[in-house]
Amino acid sequence: MRPGQRHEEIVRLVQKAGEVPVEDLAERLGVSRETIRRDLAWLDAAGRVRKFHGGARAQSARAAGLAAEGPFASRLADRPRAKRRIAARAAALLAPGDSLFIDTGTTTLMFAESLVGLSNLVVITNSWRIAATVSANASHKVFLIGGAYGADAGETLGRFAVDQIRRFRAGHAFLTIGAANEAAVMDFDAQETEIAQAMIERVERVTVLADTAKFARGGVFDVAPWTAIDRLVTDGEPPLAIGEAMAAAGVEIIDAG
Repeated sequence: MRPGQRHEEIVRLVQKAGEVPVEDLAERLGVSRETIRRDLAWLDAAGRVRKFHGGARAQSARAAGLAAEGPFASRLADRPRAKRRIAARAAALLAPGDSLFIDTGTTTLMFAESLVGLSNLVVITNSWRIAATVSANASHKVFLIGGAYGADAGETLGRFAVDQIRRFRAGHAFLTIGAANEAAVMDFDAQETEIAQAMIERVERVTVLADTAKFARGGVFDVAPWTAIDRLVTDGEPPLAIGEAMAAAGVEIIDAG
């Protein structure tokens, strides 16, 4: 078995079980424990599993059988009209010269498309797709954050990405979420949560882009309480309890529907 094939099998086994010891992986794959340790170090650096002393665990909640988002490509096809309305409405909130973080998501990718028609923005993102899209307008200045590469969404993650985010300051952060409840906006992936939290720390105003389907889900990781969010751009009214919590936190709701 070639190293690349072995890596994919390790990821599959870890995601299925949630956590697997080095000894079990070595036995199942017919290689030495030292080989498995090197594989795990590589996969951890790439953001595909979380290595710990004696084994590896899934890097997100997917393998534990908890709620999770689907592949990026399939999410692009989910409610595209609503997402494009949200994206266009959010872009209208910006003015030439504004600086902003954009995290990785299907709605923020559509948001990036809406930014091409604006001018002289400074955009900092961990998504190569967003960076490439915004760069179609030569007046924009674009910074692409480096780090461990997540191939599915085309994003950079991990400690190196978070460290680089903390070198910037911007006026705005435009963020996607996986879910929301009365207490907080949420996500399904620990590393994506860390990226969003790092961006929130470095800006003056935080705008969340979320279609109403997000309010029907339960997330896994708290990104931020509503008190840390300034605006929500959505395509309809949130459920009553969430709307009341947002109002109490002073969150402005912008309806793109």
